[in-house]
Order: sequence, then structure tokens, then C-alpha cells
Amino acid sequence: MPFTRIAVREGKPAAYRAALVDGVHRALMHTFNVPEDDIFMVVTEHAAENFVFGRHYLDIERSDDLVMIQITANNTRTLEQKRALYRTIAENLARQPGVRQQDVFISLVEVLKEDWSFGNGIAQYAG
Repeated sequence: MPFTRIAVREGKPAAYRAALVDGVHRALMHTFNVPEDDIFMVVTEHAAENFVFGRHYLDIERSDDLVMIQITANNTRTLEQKRALYRTIAENLARQPGVRQQDVFISLVEVLKEDWSFGNGIAQYAG
């Protein structure tokens, strides 16, 4: 059950934002075996002064079209699955909506299964 936050500079059309959601979700389904209906994502737009990043950090040339993606997921995935996720997200977003792979920033936050409540005030995955 990943929870994903996607941040972009303000001004992107709804179809662009929807393509981001679709590309990330398809990557999660393919690499993390997430079910199709297991989708919880928030897309936020930010003014330039509130969207701060290192344009050249690690010698990667980033533009104003940077997409910041933070995925919170259970700590059950292998390094290979994580690498596949990052690669697949970058490839998906390059195809649609056309984000340069240099402009795809991903942070994976891993949590324990008991750190989730899907509703009703219950920790559904807790043992």
C-alpha cells in the first residue's frame, strides 16, 4: 500500500498531472506488485519560490520541469525492486507526459506494516 506525493511547479495542465499519476502507478504495479485499485496519491503544485532544488546536484542537470515524487511503502522490497521502480518511473514519465529523466526525483520512505490505517481507525496490516 504505497502512499505517493507528487510535486511540480504550478501551471501544469490537468492532463499532465494525470499522466504523472498514471505513470507512477503503473510502475508501482509492475515493480512492487501493487494491485490496480491500491492507489493513494496526492499531486501538489507549487509557486517557483516554494519549489526549491539543486539544479546541478550530483552533476544532473535539472530544469523547472522537475517532478518530485515521494513514495511511502512497506519496508518489504528488495534493492532490485527499488532500482526497477526508479527506472520504470523515469521511463514511464519520459514517454508520457514527456518528462526528461533528469527531471524525475524520487524518494522512497519505508515504514513498518503497522504504520498504516486505511480507515475506521484500525491498523489493518498490524499483526
